[in-house]
Amino acid sequence: MPRIAEATYTEQPWRIHEFTSDFDVEDVWSYRTPGAGPDDFPRMLAAMRGRGGLAKQPRVVRFLFAVRWKLGELFGWDDPSAGVGERVTSLRDRLPDDLRAAPRGPDDAGMPLKAVYELDREAARELANKTVHTVMHLGWVQGADGDYGLRMTVLVKPNGRFGRLYMAAIAPFRHLLVYPALTRQWERAWRDYAAK
Repeated sequence: MPRIAEATYTEQPWRIHEFTSDFDVEDVWSYRTPGAGPDDFPRMLAAMRGRGGLAKQPRVVRFLFAVRWKLGELFGWDDPSAGVGERVTSLRDRLPDDLRAAPRGPDDAGMPLKAVYELDREAARELANKTVHTVMHLGWVQGADGDYGLRMTVLVKPNGRFGRLYMAAIAPFRHLLVYPALTRQWERAWRDYAAK
């Protein structure tokens, strides 16, 4: 399984550690990228972007997200007043000057996560709603076999008791359906991109 120990994130010298101490590590996942080298993180990001977002996920994953967005619409979970810059301050406001001046990376209208920063070996995106403030951190790490690979860490700051219950309720769907589908999509994106 690509889900890995929290320590594989916390022990890395990521810049994200400097300003997310109030977030909890929710999940850490590893993706296989055979033949990848130390400078291939931008290529991996390009491969992922080229593979598309939710629209190209398996039908069951698209269905789960459609249900989630519908529930959010019905209960007001995703109102703009609950988002980044409204209910919560963007992580961009916490960045040290050098990171604030670094590239952000592109935003995608089809994805709710917004770019925070994008470096040679790590990138971060964030999302906030009435349930949580969450960060998706992507990092590039050398494995035991010498190849480099992608790690995704999900950091969360639940919005009160409801946010904690929400995260617990969606955990089985994330672990059994969403992340495995994402793993297949991202690993296939790397293989296709590397074969060019």
